[in-house]
Order: sequence, then structure tokens, then C-alpha cells
Amino acid sequence: MTAQDSATHCGAIAVRGGSGTLLALLGVGMFSLTFPATVWALDGLGPWSVTACRAVLGGLVAAGFLAARRERLPDRRHLVPLTVVAAGVVVGFPLLTTLALGSSTTSHAAVVVGLLPVTTAAYAAVRTGARHSAAFWAAALTGAAVVVAFAAYQSGGRPGTGDLYLFAALLVCAAGYAEGGLLARELPGWQVIGWALVFSLPLALAGAAVALALEPFRLTGQATAGMLWLGFSTFVSMWVWYRAMALTGVARAGQLQLAQPLLTLVWSVTLLGERIGPAAPLAAVAVLACIAVTQRAGSPTRSDRRPSPAASANLDLDVSRSVPRQS
Repeated sequence: MTAQDSATHCGAIAVRGGSGTLLALLGVGMFSLTFPATVWALDGLGPWSVTACRAVLGGLVAAGFLAARRERLPDRRHLVPLTVVAAGVVVGFPLLTTLALGSSTTSHAAVVVGLLPVTTAAYAAVRTGARHSAAFWAAALTGAAVVVAFAAYQSGGRPGTGDLYLFAALLVCAAGYAEGGLLARELPGWQVIGWALVFSLPLALAGAAVALALEPFRLTGQATAGMLWLGFSTFVSMWVWYRAMALTGVARAGQLQLAQPLLTLVWSVTLLGERIGPAAPLAAVAVLACIAVTQRAGSPTRSDRRPSPAASANLDLDVSRSVPRQS
């Protein structure tokens, strides 16, 4: 390779890295608006209606992209992990967080759900039989303790109903993200969420029809804006995020995502007019510090026990670095 070719190659890498950074920032911004948009949607729809309609709109957007690109259907072996992704990311997390936001503030939910990368990594370690370092687990447990203490402090000594919904959301979304991260070794990441949305579409349509008939329905301007954003970003934000990771690398993109809970706190004040005390930003910073430690603690190693056949080819996947949070 000549000096000119080398310079051209380095320039192309720099351009790709810069584009990836911009896309990663765009993705983080889109993710951070999810909770405020959900609150807006709840202005005119019930929680079950918001969840079902969000899945319908996201599924229609995903179906349009997949059809336009003429993507072939996934293989049968992909159906089980796609079902887990759909159950955790398309249905479970949106429903549980929407129910939580009926009694919790956006700033409170942002701090609790900020623990999701650590929860995902812990699930992935159990799922694949990988071993993390002592520093990783120490940081993970510290982050969990911070979130539990914050939730108890905010709820007057014990977690409230909204906290229970949020903790359950962490578990189901961690399963969906981890299985999606493993499946992304065989399918492009954006197709994982795309097909999960499309396969959920019949159930989402039926659920939307029932929910809209049983729950109060008042299509205000805020509710319309919130629903349109949720439907659009459910798929598009994941597409942007996976593209960003491909261009700039998962580690660098993951570092940018550490700002997401703090950015959600900003939206909760500017868009929703919430008043937040010092506990929320302090807890958010503490959780982000714990996540940063887990990301720097090194890749997991193989366990002595034999993993399941489905996981054996994916033992070296560090899901905590490679999967984004739910939008």
C-alpha cells in the first residue's frame, strides 16, 4: 500500500468514525425521549392502548423497511430467540414501563432503568455461562444497590408499585436484549428488532382493538405526538443505533450512551415540567459510574460448565457492550 493509499484509507476510517459518532448521538437522543413521549401518550390513552398501538405503528414501519429492502424471512431456528426479543422488547418492557409511569415520574424511571445495561450483562452471563471479573460484579451489585436505595428513598422507605413494574421491566428487557444480541451474530441487528416487531404485529393489532374499546380514549395533541414518536422511534432508533455501532464500534457507542439517563432527566424538566431534587441526578451519575466500570472490566471468559448448544457458539459475545437499551 502506497503512502497515498494509506492516507486515503485512514481518511475513510475517520469519516466513518465521525459519521458513526453522529449517528450514535442521534440514537441516544431518540432513546432518551421514550419516557417523555410515553407520558404524553398517556394524556389521552390507557397504558395497554399505548403499548399495543406503539407495537402496531412500529411493526408497520419495520414491515415497510423490510419489504422495501426485500429481506428474506428468518430461518426457523431464529423463531424462538425472536419470540424472546418480542416478549421482552416489544411487549414486556413498553407495557411495564408505561404502567410504571402512571405512578412514577419520568426522572425516577430514568434512574431505575439506567441499570439496564448491567442487568442485561448479568442475564447474558447466566445465559451463556460466561465469567465476568470480580470488578464487574462488584460494580454491578453497587449499581443495583444504588438503584434500590434511590427507589426506597423516593418512595418513603420502600419501593412503590411503580418501582416493582420498573424492576420487572429490567428483567424482561434484559432477556430480550441478551437474546437479541446473541441472534445478531447471525442476522443484522436491525433485522432482529424488525422481525420481532413484524411477528408481533397480529397480536398487537388484536390487542389494540381490545384496549381501545375498553380503556378511555381521548386523542389530544400531546397524545398524538407521543404515539407517533413512539411508533416511529421503536424501530428507527434501533436501526440508527446498530448502524452507529457498525461504523464507530460498540465500545465507543456504548460510552456515548452513558449520557442517556441524564439526558432523559433534562427532557423531564424541559418537556414535562417535572421538578427533580438532587437525589435523581446524583443516583444517575452513580449508576453511570458503575456501568462505566462494568464496560472496562474486560470481556467475559468461558465457564467450566458446558453451555447449552444454542449458546455454545456465542460465548465470547459481551452483550453488555453490544446491545442498546430499549427505545
